[in-house]
Amino acid sequence: MLKHGLPASSSSLLFLPFLFFSYAIAFIPPHILLNHLSQGKSLTNQELWFNQTLDHFSPYDHRQFRQRYYEFLDYFRIPDGPIFLVIGGEGTCRGISNNYIAVLAKKFGAAVVSLEHRYYGASTPFDTLSTENLKYLSSKQALFDLAVFRQYYQDSLNAKLNRTGVENPWFFFGGSYAGALSAWFRLKFPHLTCGSLASSAVVQAIQDFTEFDQQIGESAGAECKAALQETTQLIETKLATDGKALRTTFNADDLEVDGDFLYYMADAAVIAFQYGNPDKLCNPLVDAKKAGEDLVDAYAKYVKEYYAGTFGVNVQIYDQKYLKRTAINKDSSSRLWWFQVCTEVAYFQVAPSNDSIRSSKVDTKYHLDLCKNVFGDGVFPDVDATNSYYGGTKIAGSKIIFTNGSQDPWRHASKQTSSADMPSYLITCKNCGHCTDLSGCPQAPSNIEGNEKNCSSPDAVHKVRQKVQEDMDLWLSECIDTGRSFI
Repeated sequence: MLKHGLPASSSSLLFLPFLFFSYAIAFIPPHILLNHLSQGKSLTNQELWFNQTLDHFSPYDHRQFRQRYYEFLDYFRIPDGPIFLVIGGEGTCRGISNNYIAVLAKKFGAAVVSLEHRYYGASTPFDTLSTENLKYLSSKQALFDLAVFRQYYQDSLNAKLNRTGVENPWFFFGGSYAGALSAWFRLKFPHLTCGSLASSAVVQAIQDFTEFDQQIGESAGAECKAALQETTQLIETKLATDGKALRTTFNADDLEVDGDFLYYMADAAVIAFQYGNPDKLCNPLVDAKKAGEDLVDAYAKYVKEYYAGTFGVNVQIYDQKYLKRTAINKDSSSRLWWFQVCTEVAYFQVAPSNDSIRSSKVDTKYHLDLCKNVFGDGVFPDVDATNSYYGGTKIAGSKIIFTNGSQDPWRHASKQTSSADMPSYLITCKNCGHCTDLSGCPQAPSNIEGNEKNCSSPDAVHKVRQKVQEDMDLWLSECIDTGRSFI
């Protein structure tokens, strides 16, 4: 059943807080405004809503759903400051993060708005997540969501400022999958944004993503890599001889399918490198190997205390029986993201043919079988179609900034070489992982304003951020000169 959209009259109420706030700050220079949440993890958690079109590609389907968004106006230079749109990705959006985008907003006098991705969090169109109901979940629909929202917000802003037809300069931001959306939005809607920052943007759909595992080995270094490989071999042996006891050791009794359990084992290691905490994994594992201690026990301690503990990962999201559940729950993002993986982008993190970290049983067949088992026959990712539509790493866009961290395995699905009007910057340091330019180090837990002081090379982060600012300054000034959001 489709959830009801907002009554037509209610959308006009959404900007009342904006109206009051505008008057409150209208005569105060934006650069001296104090952000009362600057010491918090979010700039704002205040929810706002508007009616979004369910199917942008049907002239006959006029259904709508409620889509959640947030706005932060403390730094906004009224009336002509830029508007930064932070794209929500493959998870619940609970507010606008106080990361490096906040620093950029201060510098440029920008309003910051963030739109939650359709289906995720509270922006779900349906009461259940059956495969049939998920047919409107795609990157293509999400891009049109952004275009519709951008126009809605601009029109609402103009109404509050008693003007018509005025366009503030817009700039789009996103990280990871949302980073890909940021790049793809500029590609498909160049007239609606001055440019895009695509942080760790996974623009290349890949079926057999062997480079992912290879990067983990490279980031780990020789000693840690050897310890990880030996641990994987020991786990495979114990899984074959006494799988029940092994699963209990990892508090993973629900993972009855060997592939599900081995995928959980692989992901637990990945998280340390992806988010800039390699020592959390490598130090205890290498120490255990040198001391002749049980590597499986050492790894189990890390998984339970760090992956399941610190990160709070629910082991059930690796259970295909759990992923098949269509009722909406706190872990629904896992089913939703797997649907996008299984229909558009793949990113199958399979073991390379040799010298792998993860088990060889985490292969292409495992992923394709999961797609079929969880979503039904005929569900598989057509990566060639996705790359043909967007261009992959050969994206033919302009005014898109690509940034990546040297230790991030996802960078091999991103654009890592610069081309005309699309600079690509690699931040190189020991703990520079996913979205380092926005988050600082480590990338999780988050750092206020993306503080880079804990990066092994803060200067490397700072230099890339300076280049990003220079690119943005140029492109925003060109927008202002032309009076449009594009050039």
